[in-house]
Amino acid sequence: MNPREPANTKSRPVQQRPEPQQSRRASFPIVGVGASAGGLDAFTQLLKALGPGIGMAYVLVQHLDPSHDSALTELLAKATEMLVTQVTDATPVEPNHVYVIPPNVDMIISQGILRLTPRTETRGHHMPIDRFLRSLAEDQRSNAIGVILSGTASDGTLGLTAIKAEGGITFAQDEKSAKFDGMPRSAIAAGCVDFVLSPDAVGRELTRIRTHPYLTPSSSSRTADLMPDGDPQLENILYLLRTASEVDFSDYKAATVKRRILRRMALHKIGKLKDYVQFLRHHPAEVEALYEDILIKVTSFFRDPAAFEALKTEVFPSIVKHRLPEEPIRVWVPGCSTGEETYSQAIALLEFLSDRSALAREALRKPAQGSTRRVLRPMSRRNGCDAFSPKWKVAIELAK
Repeated sequence: MNPREPANTKSRPVQQRPEPQQSRRASFPIVGVGASAGGLDAFTQLLKALGPGIGMAYVLVQHLDPSHDSALTELLAKATEMLVTQVTDATPVEPNHVYVIPPNVDMIISQGILRLTPRTETRGHHMPIDRFLRSLAEDQRSNAIGVILSGTASDGTLGLTAIKAEGGITFAQDEKSAKFDGMPRSAIAAGCVDFVLSPDAVGRELTRIRTHPYLTPSSSSRTADLMPDGDPQLENILYLLRTASEVDFSDYKAATVKRRILRRMALHKIGKLKDYVQFLRHHPAEVEALYEDILIKVTSFFRDPAAFEALKTEVFPSIVKHRLPEEPIRVWVPGCSTGEETYSQAIALLEFLSDRSALAREALRKPAQGSTRRVLRPMSRRNGCDAFSPKWKVAIELAK
C-alpha cells in the first residue's frame, strides 16, 4: 500500500446520481456485513468459504479512516472470484457481487439501490453499520441478512435487531475467532443473533441456507406449497403455540405466521413442515422462540413522523386548551414494546409545551407486558426544578 497524503476529515461531498429506472426490491438475498478492527481478515475468511455463485450479494460496511483512501477493494478481490467494487452513488445491487463502502461517507439501500450520503455522527459516534443495516431491513425485509464481524464498541447491534424483526437472518462472529469481540458481543447480548460462528463457518452456513425454501427466489409460492391453508401440520403448530403461550394465532395474519415458521425451519435445517412439528414437540424452547419470532416487530423513535406532526398540531392543543397548570396530563401508550414509542410521545409533548423540561431519571429496566404510562406533573421552582421549566417535569410510572 502506497503512503497517502492526509485528506480533509470533513465529510466529502457526495455526487447524487439520478435514480436508475429499474430500481426494485431484490429477488435474491442481500448480505450486509459490518466490521471494524480485525474485520478485514474475518471477511476474507468468510468470502473464501462461500460456495461458488450461490446468488447472494454482499455489502461490506467497514469502519474506515475518513482521511485516507481505502484499499479494501483490491485486497478483497484476491479472496474471491466475484466482482468486488467500491460503491458509487446509485449503484444497483446484483447477485454474486461484493460491494465495499468508500471512506468518509455513510451508505443506505433503497429499492435495491446503494445510495451514499454525507458522513454523520450521533452523539459524537459514527455508526455507519447500524445505519446501513437498518435501511437494509426496511428495504429488503426477509431478504436481508446481517453479519457482524470483529470490531470494538456496539455499532451494528441496532441494525441486526431491525433485520431480525423484519424476518431476516442474523450472524455474529464468535468470541474465540474475533480479534476484537466488542461488536459481536454487543449484538449477541441484545438477543438479536441467530447464529454465532467463526467467519468461515458463516460462509458455509450462508451457502447452506441459500438453498432453503425461505430464501429461494420463488419463496412466496414455495411457502404456499409447503403450508397451504388448512394444512393439518400448520394447525398442529398453532395448537402447540396456543398450549404453550395461551395465545391463539388462528386469526393472525396467515402470511406472517407462515413466513416466521419457514424462517425457524431454515435456522434449524428443516425442510418439511411435519418434521418441524416433531421438532417443536421435542423442544419446548423452540415453541417459545417461534412465539417470539411471530410477535417481534421493529420499533424506533418517532417512527411515523406524520403521526407525531398530527399530535403536535391537533391532539396536544386540544389536551391543554382547557387544562389548568395544576392538572396532570396522562398519556397512555399501549403495546409500547421496548419503550421508544412511549419516550417519543413524552418528548413530543414536552417539545409542544415549549419548555426545557427534563425526563425523570428513572429508566425502563424491562419492557412492560401491558401499557406504559407517562405522567406529566406541574412542578414549581421551590420543589427543586430551578434548572428546568417552572411548570412541567416528567414522572414515569409503569402500569400493567
